[in-house]
Parts: sequence; C-alpha cells; structure tokens
Amino acid sequence: MSLLTIARRLQISHSRLLFPLLYSITYPHLPSPSPSINSNYPIFLSAEFHRTLSIPTRSPYHFSTFQSLSTQYLNVSFELIQQGIQTHEPLQMGLLQSLKMAAHFPSEAEAMASLDESGIRANQNLVYSVIWELREEWRLAFLAFKWGDKWGCVDEKACELMVWVLGNHRKFNTAWILIRDLHRSLMSTRKAMLIMIDRYAAANVPGKAIYAFRIMDKFRMTPDEEAFYFLLNVLCKNGNIEEAEEFMLVNKKFFPLEVEGFNIILNGWCNICVDVFEAKRIWREMSKYCIDPDATTYTLMISCFSKVGNLFDSLRLYDGMKKRGWVPGIEVYNSLVYVLTRENCFKEALKILDKMKETGLQRDSATYNSMIRPLCEAKKLEDARSLMAAMIEENVSPTIETYHAFLEGIVFEETFEVLDRMKIAGLGPTEDTFLLLLAKFFKLEQPENALKIWVEMKQYEVASNLTHYTVMVEGLARCGLLTKAREYYAEMRSNGYSDDPKIQKMLKMPVQDKNDKRKKLGGQFKRNQHVSHKKGSMVGRKSHRH
Repeated sequence: MSLLTIARRLQISHSRLLFPLLYSITYPHLPSPSPSINSNYPIFLSAEFHRTLSIPTRSPYHFSTFQSLSTQYLNVSFELIQQGIQTHEPLQMGLLQSLKMAAHFPSEAEAMASLDESGIRANQNLVYSVIWELREEWRLAFLAFKWGDKWGCVDEKACELMVWVLGNHRKFNTAWILIRDLHRSLMSTRKAMLIMIDRYAAANVPGKAIYAFRIMDKFRMTPDEEAFYFLLNVLCKNGNIEEAEEFMLVNKKFFPLEVEGFNIILNGWCNICVDVFEAKRIWREMSKYCIDPDATTYTLMISCFSKVGNLFDSLRLYDGMKKRGWVPGIEVYNSLVYVLTRENCFKEALKILDKMKETGLQRDSATYNSMIRPLCEAKKLEDARSLMAAMIEENVSPTIETYHAFLEGIVFEETFEVLDRMKIAGLGPTEDTFLLLLAKFFKLEQPENALKIWVEMKQYEVASNLTHYTVMVEGLARCGLLTKAREYYAEMRSNGYSDDPKIQKMLKMPVQDKNDKRKKLGGQFKRNQHVSHKKGSMVGRKSHRH
C-alpha cells in the first residue's frame, strides 16, 4: 500500500482543522538591562559620539527547511560578530574592572585618564573582545570603544560590533553616527548597514529597516539584489512578512520577481508563522506571475503541511516534487518522518529512514528528533527510547532538542535523570531547559513540581533571569497561590528587575487559593528531600552536586 493511499484513508477517517504546530514554548530574548548593572552612569556615557573616529584609511525546535537559499541572508549580523570573535585574544579581566570603575567618573576626560593609568595597552584585538564581553552593558562597551579610538585601535570590525551592540539596545541614533564616521574615513559601511537593517527588524520597526536599505546609496553603496534579499529575509524572520511581501511587489521594476524572493516570503509563512492559508496563497501568487516553484519551494510547502499534521498534502507535494525532476533533500525527508510519526504511521516513517539510507542521505540528529518529539508528545516513550538508542548506534549524537523532547513527555519523577544525562553529555541543562519545565508543570497545574524545579536550578548552575521569574510568578498566581507568587515577585524586584504592571495587576486580584494543600507549599522543597524515580528507585537529592 502506497504512502499516499494511507494518507488518503487517514484524511477521510479523521478530517481535522489545520492549526500551527507549537514545537515547544519559546521565549523572546530581547536585550534587557542586567540587574547587576548600575544605571547611574555619568552623562558623558549617554551622550552621542559626535567626534569623527581616528580610523586610518584602509589600503544567520524544528527541522531546517531553508538551507537551499544562500546562507548569507541568514543571521548575517550574528555571523559577522562570531567570525570576528574567533580570531581575537583572551580578555584581560583587569581592563574590564578598570572600565567599570572609570564609568563612574563625572567626565570623559577623567574616565580616559583612569583607564590610561591602569597600565593596559590598547590594541585592536583587545578592544574588540572587551566590547563583545560588555555587549549587555552598552554604556561600558561604548566607553571601551572610545578608549580604543583614542589610541587608534578601533578598526572596521570594532565599529561593526559596536553598531550591533547599540542596535540591540535601540541606540540607533548613536549607531548612525558611527556609520557616518566610517563613511568619512573611507571605510566600507556595507556590513554595518546590514547590521542596522537587521537590528531595526529585530526591534520590530520594519519601516526603519526599509529606510536603511533605501539610503544605502548615500554611503557609496548600491542597494543590490543581495541586500534586497537580506532585507526581505530579516523582515520575515522577525514576523513582518506582510511588509516584506509588499516591499518585494512594489519594487518589482527595480528587482524583478524571482523564485528566490517568493521563497523568502514563503519561508516566513511556513517556518516563522506557520500559516497554511498564506503559504497556499503565495504558491498561487507564484503561478500568477509565471514563476515556477523550485526544490526550495516544494521543501518549504512540505514542511508547512507536515507541521500542521497534513499528511495527505505533504505526500502529494513530495510526489509532485519528484515528478517535476527535483531531488528531495534531507529537509523533505525530515518533514515526512515527522508527519508520519505524528499521524500514527511510525512503521512507514521507519521505511522512510531506510529510503534515506538507500539514496545516500546521511540521517542526522534533526532526522531522529523529528520522530522522537512526536513520539514523546504521544507518550510513546519506549519507541522514543528505542529510536534514541538506534541514533546513538549510528554515531549520531543526541542534541539538547532530543533531551527537551523527553523532558516534555516524561513524568516528574524521571525529570532529574534526564537532566543529569544532559549534564554528563555537556548539553546543559540551560535556561531554556528550565523555562520548558516550569511552563510544563504550570500547564499541568502542578505548581508543587514547578517549585521543586526552581530549587534545582541553582544545583545545575543555572541562574534565574527575568523570564524565569515572570513564568514563575504568573504560573503561581494562575494556580491560586498568590502569597507564594508575591514572595517570588518580591525576590525578583530585590534582584534588580523592574516592576511589571501586568504582574502587579495579577497579584492584586482577589483569587482564592484552590485548595488547602497548595497553601502550605513553599519552604518544604529542600535538597534533603528524596525524589522518587522510575521503577521505584530512590535518588537522594541532598548530595546531588554539579
């Protein structure tokens, strides 16, 4: 029986509404002031940098489905930064300490004199590395930048990094001044401009990102096709897909409509927002403009259908792709094994694995994770464990996504065993791991387990951040534990985080505790408790140190 026939029968037997698949709970990682940062810096550190630089004149959980597009469009600014960091020398901790002390001087001249007295000699590598280290504290990073400029140790890469840091903190006016200084110094501003476009898009101001693209010619650059596709991609990546599509169509006279541009828009609807209706519309629009779909187009559409559990259309497009002469890549097969496993066709998914091997495609961690996740979601843990064992036998190492899938599927008593395995494998647990667990137990209305997980975070050397506190306080409040929620909110405030009006309103609501047992939750969750593990084993948590 063919896969398409199986899909057809499934579609008839249980037709269902399409809905976007949430692989896991995701949390925005927007730059926020660290609670350890003293915001009372002198005015000169907040002022814009109007002086021309003394620079010598030069003599980018889920399986991937977008790899066939040029990688220069993906996460460009982060790649620029990381590539530079790999080549620079280790930090000198003395300079970091000197910068923090100098930041409190009332004038820039005194701050610079203090840094000079530290005896540390500036060089380009050191300045670059210090700016990176202080990327969460833009004022200190900017002071390091000025100090490096004073000694002629600010190069093009340092300027690009500083623009990225300023953009992360929405200090765009200052970033533009640096770009203008780069321009006056006859240095290339292309990467800095792309970073600005990226940071504007990340800050959800698509109009400014488009404006930055339009004025590239003022900095001796032509807004070429590469920059055009980069703009479309960063807009879509940050959820501004409608704006990206409109900009592409409005500028079709300057940048003729091509399959690459439509694929970028399609990627937004298939992988960022997961909207099947819009993805189908883009498919029809391509036909309207006489643009034939390519392998990437098919790959994206198959990915979208698989994410919403539409097995029939996933297999239909897979067959259509082969009939058109396109060779399915590993991303297509990852999508197929996912939707087959999710729709209770596990044996057929295993056959796809065999087919991949026959065609010479190397199965990777994403392939196995695409099957392990739906198995864990369906509580078919034995099949998931068997698959993980096969994965290891083939020398494919589990990833943090593999362990996260198990954490979402197992019961509380098995949680610490998985966390310990992650620790041994060098894969965390991370901040996101504990966010996943906190959200899971609050969703299951098990605040007592969420509180136990909170206690364990420190033992795994994971510091609680603002997002952890937000999830914890809101979860406790929704479970009726207002007293406990207020305690954690007070702790959050004492650690230097700002008030949250939404949480404050929630804590003032006269919600009655749901039961007497939960009112007593709190201090009893200590390390000397014994936590029960599967098959009746008991693991003493008191001596559990990491």
